Amino acid sequence: MNSRQHKLLLTALCAVIVCALGGALAHGQTPAPEKPLLAEQVFKNVQVLRGMSVPEFMDTMGFLAASLDANCTTCHGEAAVQSTNWDGYAADVVPLKQTARMMIVMMNAINQSYFGGKQVLTCYSCHRFGKTPKIIPELAVQYSPAPEQDPDEILANVPGRPAPDKVLDDYFKAIGGSAKLSPINTIVAKGTWQGYEDTEQHPLQILAKAPNQMTSIVENHGDLTITTFDGRNGWHAAPIIDVPVTLVSLDGSELDNARVDAQLSFPWRVKEALTDLRVGPGFVIGDNDITIVQGYSAGHSPVKLYFDDETKLLVRVVRYTTTRLGRQPTQFDYSDYRDVNGVKVPFHWVTTWVNGRSKTQLTDVQFNAPIDASKFAKPAAPKR
Repeated sequence: MNSRQHKLLLTALCAVIVCALGGALAHGQTPAPEKPLLAEQVFKNVQVLRGMSVPEFMDTMGFLAASLDANCTTCHGEAAVQSTNWDGYAADVVPLKQTARMMIVMMNAINQSYFGGKQVLTCYSCHRFGKTPKIIPELAVQYSPAPEQDPDEILANVPGRPAPDKVLDDYFKAIGGSAKLSPINTIVAKGTWQGYEDTEQHPLQILAKAPNQMTSIVENHGDLTITTFDGRNGWHAAPIIDVPVTLVSLDGSELDNARVDAQLSFPWRVKEALTDLRVGPGFVIGDNDITIVQGYSAGHSPVKLYFDDETKLLVRVVRYTTTRLGRQPTQFDYSDYRDVNGVKVPFHWVTTWVNGRSKTQLTDVQFNAPIDASKFAKPAAPKR
Protein backbone atom coordinates (compact mmCIF):
# COMPACT_ATOMS: atom_id res chain seq x y z
CA MET A 1 0.00 0.00 0.00
CA ASN A 2 1.52 3.34 -1.04
CA SER A 3 1.40 6.63 0.85
CA ARG A 4 -1.64 7.89 -1.05
CA GLN A 5 -3.66 4.78 -0.19
CA HIS A 6 -2.41 5.08 3.37
CA LYS A 7 -3.71 8.63 3.70
CA LEU A 8 -7.05 7.72 2.16
CA LEU A 9 -7.66 4.83 4.53
CA LEU A 10 -6.20 6.63 7.53
CA THR A 11 -8.13 9.85 7.27
CA ALA A 12 -11.41 8.37 6.10
CA LEU A 13 -11.62 6.35 9.30
CA CYS A 14 -9.65 8.57 11.69
CA ALA A 15 -12.71 9.13 13.88
CA VAL A 16 -12.10 5.76 15.54
CA ILE A 17 -8.95 6.90 17.33
CA VAL A 18 -10.65 8.11 20.50
CA CYS A 19 -12.88 5.44 21.99
CA ALA A 20 -11.48 5.52 25.50
CA LEU A 21 -11.82 9.25 26.23
CA GLY A 22 -14.60 11.61 25.17
CA GLY A 23 -17.77 13.43 26.14
CA ALA A 24 -21.13 11.71 26.42
CA LEU A 25 -24.23 12.39 24.33
CA ALA A 26 -27.04 13.92 26.33
CA HIS A 27 -29.72 11.31 26.84
CA GLY A 28 -32.95 11.98 24.99
CA GLN A 29 -31.80 14.71 22.60
CA THR A 30 -33.94 14.78 19.46
CA PRO A 31 -32.69 17.54 17.09
CA ALA A 32 -31.76 16.23 13.66
CA PRO A 33 -28.05 15.97 12.85
CA GLU A 34 -26.44 18.20 10.27
CA LYS A 35 -27.10 17.03 6.72
CA PRO A 36 -23.90 15.58 5.22
CA LEU A 37 -22.57 15.74 1.69
CA LEU A 38 -23.54 12.72 -0.39
CA ALA A 39 -20.99 10.64 -2.25
CA GLU A 40 -22.37 11.59 -5.67
CA GLN A 41 -22.01 15.26 -4.76
CA VAL A 42 -18.29 14.81 -4.10
CA PHE A 43 -17.17 11.99 -6.39
CA LYS A 44 -17.74 11.52 -10.10
CA ASN A 45 -19.33 8.52 -11.81
CA VAL A 46 -21.00 7.06 -8.70
CA GLN A 47 -23.57 4.69 -10.19
CA VAL A 48 -24.64 2.07 -7.64
CA LEU A 49 -23.56 3.41 -4.24
CA ARG A 50 -25.57 6.62 -4.37
CA GLY A 51 -27.46 8.33 -1.57
CA MET A 52 -24.86 7.72 1.15
CA SER A 53 -22.61 10.19 2.94
CA VAL A 54 -18.91 10.53 2.17
CA PRO A 55 -17.85 8.74 5.40
CA GLU A 56 -20.23 5.85 4.70
CA PHE A 57 -19.01 5.70 1.10
CA MET A 58 -15.41 5.39 2.30
CA ASP A 59 -16.44 2.77 4.88
CA THR A 60 -18.10 0.84 2.05
CA MET A 61 -14.84 0.90 0.09
CA GLY A 62 -13.19 -0.55 3.17
CA PHE A 63 -15.82 -3.29 3.39
CA LEU A 64 -15.12 -4.28 -0.21
CA ALA A 65 -11.38 -4.35 0.49
CA ALA A 66 -11.84 -6.51 3.59
CA SER A 67 -14.18 -8.93 1.82
CA LEU A 68 -12.07 -9.48 -1.30
CA ASP A 69 -8.46 -9.00 -0.09
CA ALA A 70 -8.40 -5.90 -2.31
CA ASN A 71 -7.10 -2.33 -2.23
CA CYS A 72 -7.70 0.82 -4.24
CA THR A 73 -5.74 -0.40 -7.24
CA THR A 74 -7.90 -3.52 -7.60
CA CYS A 75 -10.81 -1.59 -9.10
CA HIS A 76 -9.30 1.82 -9.90
CA GLY A 77 -5.87 0.90 -11.24
CA GLU A 78 -2.38 1.95 -10.24
CA ALA A 79 -2.43 5.10 -12.39
CA ALA A 80 -5.51 6.47 -10.62
CA VAL A 81 -4.04 5.84 -7.18
CA GLN A 82 -0.74 7.51 -8.03
CA SER A 83 -2.41 10.51 -9.65
CA THR A 84 -3.40 13.67 -7.76
CA ASN A 85 -6.44 14.04 -10.01
CA TRP A 86 -9.58 12.32 -8.70
CA ASP A 87 -10.91 11.93 -12.23
CA GLY A 88 -8.72 8.84 -12.42
CA TYR A 89 -10.78 7.16 -9.72
CA ALA A 90 -13.97 7.98 -11.63
CA ALA A 91 -12.81 6.38 -14.88
CA ASP A 92 -13.92 2.84 -15.71
CA VAL A 93 -10.60 1.53 -17.00
CA VAL A 94 -10.40 -1.65 -14.89
CA PRO A 95 -12.98 -4.33 -15.80
CA LEU A 96 -13.24 -5.43 -12.15
CA LYS A 97 -14.91 -2.13 -11.32
CA GLN A 98 -17.87 -2.97 -13.55
CA THR A 99 -17.89 -6.49 -12.13
CA ALA A 100 -18.07 -5.09 -8.62
CA ARG A 101 -21.09 -3.00 -9.58
CA MET A 102 -22.86 -6.04 -11.02
CA MET A 103 -22.08 -8.12 -7.93
CA ILE A 104 -23.50 -5.43 -5.63
CA VAL A 105 -26.70 -5.34 -7.69
CA MET A 106 -26.91 -9.15 -7.56
CA MET A 107 -26.35 -9.25 -3.79
CA ASN A 108 -29.01 -6.61 -3.20
CA ALA A 109 -31.46 -8.48 -5.43
CA ILE A 110 -30.92 -11.74 -3.50
CA ASN A 111 -31.45 -10.02 -0.16
CA GLN A 112 -34.59 -8.31 -1.46
CA SER A 113 -36.06 -11.42 -3.12
CA TYR A 114 -35.28 -14.04 -0.49
CA PHE A 115 -34.75 -12.20 2.81
CA GLY A 116 -37.28 -9.39 2.68
CA GLY A 117 -34.61 -6.78 2.13
CA LYS A 118 -32.63 -7.71 5.27
CA GLN A 119 -28.87 -7.64 4.98
CA VAL A 120 -28.38 -11.42 5.28
CA LEU A 121 -25.99 -11.91 2.36
CA THR A 122 -22.88 -9.72 2.03
CA CYS A 123 -19.77 -9.73 -0.12
CA TYR A 124 -17.92 -11.45 2.72
CA SER A 125 -20.46 -14.30 2.81
CA CYS A 126 -18.95 -15.84 -0.32
CA HIS A 127 -15.55 -14.23 -0.80
CA ARG A 128 -14.17 -14.59 2.73
CA PHE A 129 -11.14 -12.35 2.07
CA GLY A 130 -10.53 -13.70 -1.42
CA LYS A 131 -11.23 -12.43 -4.91
CA THR A 132 -12.74 -15.77 -5.95
CA PRO A 133 -15.30 -17.60 -3.78
CA LYS A 134 -14.34 -21.14 -2.76
CA ILE A 135 -16.62 -23.86 -4.15
CA ILE A 136 -14.96 -27.07 -2.91
CA PRO A 137 -15.19 -28.14 0.77
CA GLU A 138 -11.94 -28.24 2.74
CA LEU A 139 -11.64 -31.56 4.56
CA ALA A 140 -8.98 -30.26 6.94
CA VAL A 141 -11.43 -27.66 8.15
CA GLN A 142 -14.27 -30.14 8.38
CA TYR A 143 -12.40 -32.68 10.52
CA SER A 144 -10.21 -30.35 12.60
CA PRO A 145 -11.22 -29.04 16.02
CA ALA A 146 -13.14 -25.83 15.56
CA PRO A 147 -11.35 -22.74 16.91
CA GLU A 148 -13.07 -20.75 19.63
CA GLN A 149 -15.35 -18.26 17.95
CA ASP A 150 -16.01 -14.72 19.07
CA PRO A 151 -19.76 -14.33 18.43
CA ASP A 152 -20.72 -11.60 15.99
CA GLU A 153 -23.75 -10.88 18.12
CA ILE A 154 -24.83 -12.31 21.48
CA LEU A 155 -28.49 -13.09 20.96
CA ALA A 156 -29.37 -14.07 24.55
CA ASN A 157 -27.87 -14.32 28.02
CA VAL A 158 -25.90 -17.54 28.42
CA PRO A 159 -27.11 -19.62 31.40
CA GLY A 160 -24.68 -19.87 34.27
CA ARG A 161 -22.84 -16.66 33.42
CA PRO A 162 -22.87 -13.63 35.76
CA ALA A 163 -25.56 -10.99 35.31
CA PRO A 164 -24.59 -7.93 33.22
CA ASP A 165 -25.08 -5.57 36.18
CA LYS A 166 -22.72 -7.68 38.30
CA VAL A 167 -19.97 -7.54 35.66
CA LEU A 168 -20.34 -3.79 35.20
CA ASP A 169 -20.49 -3.06 38.92
CA ASP A 170 -17.28 -5.06 39.44
CA TYR A 171 -15.67 -2.99 36.68
CA PHE A 172 -16.76 0.29 38.25
CA LYS A 173 -15.27 -0.80 41.58
CA ALA A 174 -12.05 -1.93 39.91
CA ILE A 175 -11.40 1.44 38.29
CA GLY A 176 -12.14 3.50 41.38
CA GLY A 177 -15.77 3.32 42.46
CA SER A 178 -18.66 5.71 42.02
CA ALA A 179 -17.37 8.18 44.60
CA LYS A 180 -14.30 8.80 42.46
CA LEU A 181 -16.00 8.54 39.06
CA SER A 182 -19.14 10.63 39.42
CA PRO A 183 -17.41 14.00 40.15
CA ILE A 184 -15.48 13.86 36.86
CA ASN A 185 -16.93 16.41 34.41
CA THR A 186 -14.05 16.97 32.01
CA ILE A 187 -11.09 15.00 30.71
CA VAL A 188 -8.02 16.53 29.12
CA ALA A 189 -5.51 14.01 27.79
CA LYS A 190 -2.26 14.33 25.88
CA GLY A 191 -0.14 11.72 24.16
CA THR A 192 0.77 10.36 20.75
CA TRP A 193 -1.07 8.70 17.90
CA GLN A 194 0.59 6.44 15.33
CA GLY A 195 -1.35 5.55 12.20
CA TYR A 196 -1.44 2.59 9.87
CA GLU A 197 1.97 1.95 8.27
CA ASP A 198 3.14 5.23 9.83
CA THR A 199 6.68 5.35 11.17
CA GLU A 200 6.06 8.51 13.23
CA GLN A 201 4.21 9.17 16.46
CA HIS A 202 2.13 12.33 16.19
CA PRO A 203 1.10 14.60 19.09
CA LEU A 204 -2.45 13.91 20.23
CA GLN A 205 -4.82 15.91 22.43
CA ILE A 206 -8.24 14.76 23.61
CA LEU A 207 -10.74 17.15 25.18
CA ALA A 208 -13.97 15.88 26.70
CA LYS A 209 -16.76 17.50 28.66
CA ALA A 210 -19.70 15.72 30.19
CA PRO A 211 -22.31 14.99 29.22
CA ASN A 212 -22.03 15.38 25.46
CA GLN A 213 -18.90 16.95 23.96
CA MET A 214 -15.59 15.61 22.63
CA THR A 215 -12.76 16.80 20.40
CA SER A 216 -9.56 15.05 19.38
CA ILE A 217 -6.65 16.75 17.64
CA VAL A 218 -3.73 15.02 15.93
CA GLU A 219 -0.83 17.17 14.72
CA ASN A 220 1.23 16.11 11.74
CA HIS A 221 4.08 18.53 11.00
CA GLY A 222 1.89 21.55 11.66
CA ASP A 223 -1.25 20.17 10.03
CA LEU A 224 -4.15 19.38 12.34
CA THR A 225 -6.60 16.52 11.97
CA ILE A 226 -9.64 17.33 14.11
CA THR A 227 -12.56 15.10 15.03
CA THR A 228 -15.34 16.86 16.95
CA PHE A 229 -18.59 15.62 18.48
CA ASP A 230 -20.77 18.26 20.10
CA GLY A 231 -23.41 15.90 21.48
CA ARG A 232 -25.60 16.13 18.40
CA ASN A 233 -23.41 16.59 15.32
CA GLY A 234 -19.99 15.27 14.46
CA TRP A 235 -17.30 16.36 11.99
CA HIS A 236 -13.93 15.24 10.74
CA ALA A 237 -11.52 17.87 9.38
CA ALA A 238 -8.14 17.03 7.87
CA PRO A 239 -5.93 18.98 5.44
CA ILE A 240 -4.42 15.74 4.12
CA ILE A 241 -7.71 13.89 3.74
CA ASP A 242 -7.45 12.05 0.44
CA VAL A 243 -10.89 12.95 -0.87
CA PRO A 244 -12.02 16.13 -2.67
CA VAL A 245 -13.26 17.68 0.61
CA THR A 246 -11.36 18.51 3.81
CA LEU A 247 -14.35 18.68 6.16
CA VAL A 248 -17.01 15.98 6.38
CA SER A 249 -20.06 15.64 8.62
CA LEU A 250 -20.69 12.35 10.37
CA ASP A 251 -24.07 10.72 9.96
CA GLY A 252 -25.81 7.39 10.32
CA SER A 253 -23.63 4.67 11.75
CA GLU A 254 -20.60 6.97 12.05
CA LEU A 255 -22.57 9.41 14.19
CA ASP A 256 -24.03 6.56 16.23
CA ASN A 257 -20.50 5.30 16.91
CA ALA A 258 -19.39 8.78 17.94
CA ARG A 259 -22.23 8.73 20.45
CA VAL A 260 -21.16 5.33 21.79
CA ASP A 261 -17.51 6.33 22.04
CA ALA A 262 -18.43 9.47 23.90
CA GLN A 263 -20.69 7.74 26.40
CA LEU A 264 -18.22 4.94 27.09
CA SER A 265 -15.54 7.53 27.87
CA PHE A 266 -17.18 8.19 31.24
CA PRO A 267 -17.46 4.64 32.63
CA TRP A 268 -20.53 5.15 34.83
CA ARG A 269 -22.50 5.99 31.67
CA VAL A 270 -22.17 2.50 30.19
CA LYS A 271 -25.66 1.57 31.35
CA GLU A 272 -27.02 4.75 29.78
CA ALA A 273 -25.14 4.22 26.54
CA LEU A 274 -26.23 0.63 25.91
CA THR A 275 -29.59 -1.08 26.22
CA ASP A 276 -30.66 -4.74 26.42
CA LEU A 277 -27.46 -5.84 28.15
CA ARG A 278 -26.58 -9.53 28.02
CA VAL A 279 -23.59 -11.76 28.83
CA GLY A 280 -22.15 -14.24 26.34
CA PRO A 281 -20.21 -17.49 26.71
CA GLY A 282 -16.77 -17.56 28.28
CA PHE A 283 -13.97 -16.30 26.07
CA VAL A 284 -10.18 -16.19 26.18
CA ILE A 285 -7.80 -13.43 25.07
CA GLY A 286 -4.22 -14.64 25.31
CA ASP A 287 -4.08 -16.52 28.60
CA ASN A 288 -6.81 -14.49 30.26
CA ASP A 289 -10.40 -15.60 30.85
CA ILE A 290 -12.82 -12.98 29.59
CA THR A 291 -16.47 -12.13 30.17
CA ILE A 292 -18.23 -10.42 27.27
CA VAL A 293 -21.08 -8.01 27.96
CA GLN A 294 -23.06 -6.88 24.92
CA GLY A 295 -25.56 -4.08 24.60
CA TYR A 296 -27.14 -2.09 21.80
CA SER A 297 -26.47 1.52 20.86
CA ALA A 298 -29.17 4.10 20.18
CA GLY A 299 -28.89 3.07 16.52
CA HIS A 300 -29.47 -0.57 17.57
CA SER A 301 -25.95 -1.66 16.69
CA PRO A 302 -24.33 -4.29 18.95
CA VAL A 303 -21.43 -3.17 21.14
CA LYS A 304 -19.35 -5.80 22.95
CA LEU A 305 -17.32 -5.07 26.08
CA TYR A 306 -14.63 -7.56 27.15
CA PHE A 307 -13.72 -7.71 30.86
CA ASP A 308 -10.79 -9.58 32.38
CA ASP A 309 -12.20 -12.07 34.90
CA GLU A 310 -9.27 -11.56 37.29
CA THR A 311 -8.69 -7.79 37.21
CA LYS A 312 -12.30 -6.89 36.27
CA LEU A 313 -10.85 -4.26 33.90
CA LEU A 314 -12.12 -3.49 30.42
CA VAL A 315 -9.58 -4.90 27.94
CA ARG A 316 -11.45 -4.70 24.64
CA VAL A 317 -14.41 -3.04 22.95
CA VAL A 318 -15.82 -4.10 19.58
CA ARG A 319 -18.42 -1.99 17.83
CA TYR A 320 -19.69 -1.99 14.27
CA THR A 321 -20.14 0.35 11.35
CA THR A 322 -23.11 -0.48 9.17
CA THR A 323 -22.68 0.11 5.46
CA ARG A 324 -25.00 -0.64 2.59
CA LEU A 325 -22.95 -3.75 1.83
CA GLY A 326 -22.57 -5.12 5.34
CA ARG A 327 -21.53 -4.59 8.94
CA GLN A 328 -17.83 -4.22 9.71
CA PRO A 329 -16.09 -4.24 13.10
CA THR A 330 -13.78 -1.80 14.82
CA GLN A 331 -11.82 -3.19 17.76
CA PHE A 332 -10.15 -1.31 20.63
CA ASP A 333 -7.66 -3.18 22.85
CA TYR A 334 -6.77 -1.43 26.13
CA SER A 335 -3.72 -1.82 28.35
CA ASP A 336 -1.30 0.11 30.57
CA TYR A 337 -3.86 1.08 33.20
CA ARG A 338 -2.54 3.84 35.46
CA ASP A 339 -3.88 5.60 38.52
CA VAL A 340 -5.11 9.18 37.97
CA ASN A 341 -6.44 10.71 41.18
CA GLY A 342 -7.68 7.32 42.36
CA VAL A 343 -9.19 6.32 38.99
CA LYS A 344 -7.61 3.66 36.76
CA VAL A 345 -7.28 4.85 33.16
CA PRO A 346 -5.92 2.92 30.14
CA PHE A 347 -2.95 4.87 28.84
CA HIS A 348 -2.48 2.69 25.76
CA TRP A 349 -4.87 1.26 23.22
CA VAL A 350 -4.69 -0.27 19.76
CA THR A 351 -7.48 0.42 17.30
CA THR A 352 -8.00 -2.16 14.54
CA TRP A 353 -10.43 -1.79 11.65
CA VAL A 354 -10.84 -3.38 8.23
CA ASN A 355 -8.26 -1.10 6.60
CA GLY A 356 -5.56 -0.91 9.21
CA ARG A 357 -4.44 -0.32 12.76
CA SER A 358 -3.41 2.61 14.94
CA LYS A 359 -1.77 2.98 18.35
CA THR A 360 -2.56 5.59 20.98
CA GLN A 361 -0.24 6.23 23.93
CA LEU A 362 -1.24 8.76 26.55
CA THR A 363 1.34 10.64 28.61
CA ASP A 364 -0.90 12.85 30.75
CA VAL A 365 -4.56 12.76 31.85
CA GLN A 366 -6.28 15.48 33.90
CA PHE A 367 -9.78 15.47 35.34
CA ASN A 368 -12.02 18.54 35.74
CA ALA A 369 -9.64 20.94 33.99
CA PRO A 370 -11.44 23.93 32.37
CA ILE A 371 -12.12 23.62 28.62
CA ASP A 372 -13.21 26.53 26.46
CA ALA A 373 -16.57 25.94 24.77
CA SER A 374 -15.09 26.87 21.37
CA LYS A 375 -13.09 23.63 21.43
CA PHE A 376 -16.29 21.72 20.67
CA ALA A 377 -17.55 23.91 17.83
CA LYS A 378 -17.67 22.77 14.23
CA PRO A 379 -14.10 22.98 12.89
CA ALA A 380 -13.27 25.09 9.87
CA ALA A 381 -12.45 23.31 6.64
CA PRO A 382 -8.64 23.11 6.57
CA LYS A 383 -6.60 24.33 3.63
CA ARG A 384 -4.46 21.78 1.87
